[in-house]
Amino acid sequence: MAVFGIELTLILEKLFACLTSIILGICVYKFVKNFIISTIKKSKTKSRYKKKKLQTLQSLFINFTKYIIYIFVGLYILSVFGVNVSGIIAGIGVSAALIGLAFQDTAKDIIAGISMIADDAFEIGDTVKIDNFMGEVIFVGLRSTKIKSIDGSTMIIANHSISKIINYNINDSVAILNFSVAYESNLDEVDKVLNKLAKKLTKKLDYLKGEVEVLGIDDLDESAIIYRMTAPVESMKQYDVQRIMRKEVAKALKDASIKIPYNQIEVHNAK
Repeated sequence: MAVFGIELTLILEKLFACLTSIILGICVYKFVKNFIISTIKKSKTKSRYKKKKLQTLQSLFINFTKYIIYIFVGLYILSVFGVNVSGIIAGIGVSAALIGLAFQDTAKDIIAGISMIADDAFEIGDTVKIDNFMGEVIFVGLRSTKIKSIDGSTMIIANHSISKIINYNINDSVAILNFSVAYESNLDEVDKVLNKLAKKLTKKLDYLKGEVEVLGIDDLDESAIIYRMTAPVESMKQYDVQRIMRKEVAKALKDASIKIPYNQIEVHNAK
């Protein structure tokens, strides 16, 4: 009976130790989880895309913490019941090495994905160029990134393969418009018309980040004088603005009877 009582006491002590470790693990997990959530919430960013990135990082860190606690608590419980934990750890190390060799590209993808999210290389909605493929980022995951081009085709690229990125949304863009007038044009009159138009467009155009400027004569072509106008605009809005500027320049030059040259073919009939 005494031996049975001692064994029962040891079992109860082990169960109590296991229960204590589980409760402690749960407390540590909740503390770390609440700390991560509160830290993320303190971010003052208003961008919904950056908020999505922060939520992704939040989920990643919380899951990582959970699995680490599972491992430590599990190993402690096994050690309480006399299992050789050091042998298991050694076995896990060998298994991890083999798994790492088999899935090293996947590991690289995950590490690269975490780095891109953390470094804010680009976000959903940005226009980027990767490996000469230009398009809008429609998905950013831990393993791959999806980019949709203007014609609708989508490129799915492994994150570890992304080495050089051109992001067109980090800085403002510039709408650049080149157009030609005939050599016989009155250049002072052309300057007058264009400067008046630039002031009008500055008040009229959307997406502007500054004033429309007439830079003047940019080149002397074989059959025309090339003028240039520019306008600082929001990222990737230069194409929309350039279309409006072309129309307004064409109308202004036409109203002022300033000739816009175009290619012509002269045909001579031999007699």
